[in-house]
Amino acid sequence: MIDDAALNSPILQPIVVLMIWTMIMWAWMYATRIPAMSRLKVDPDKMVRDPDASLDRTLPAEVQWKAHNYNHLHEQPTLFYAVALLLAITGYGDGMNALLAWIYTGLRIIHSLVQVTANRVMVRFVLFAISSVVLIALIVHAAMVVFD
Repeated sequence: MIDDAALNSPILQPIVVLMIWTMIMWAWMYATRIPAMSRLKVDPDKMVRDPDASLDRTLPAEVQWKAHNYNHLHEQPTLFYAVALLLAITGYGDGMNALLAWIYTGLRIIHSLVQVTANRVMVRFVLFAISSVVLIALIVHAAMVVFD
């Protein structure tokens, strides 16, 4: 049973914000992808049967950037969700850990905005690298709790 302190842990807020952002990116992806596919008369059934076909080759890059970012939000952030939940249920989801979680979430949102608009690779790389360092700090804090 999870106690009330874990349910009210401040670290849960950036988790929910990043989940909401992921669904915003999902909606943005389909709001651009479906009209582009329709305009270009893309037949999805034909695409899955053609080993050489790909939406990356068919749709404009600007449309695909949203899909790529949506996929990215299901990669490294899964570690974030796990470590943040671990910190919440162990009673360490406040203070510095909550701040780091907000920083991670903010960096991932900024990373998304860069990727789906200008898509400057070096800017994205720096944002990703910094967010990775923040995530590593959260993982180290979790390890200190679990292996204490």
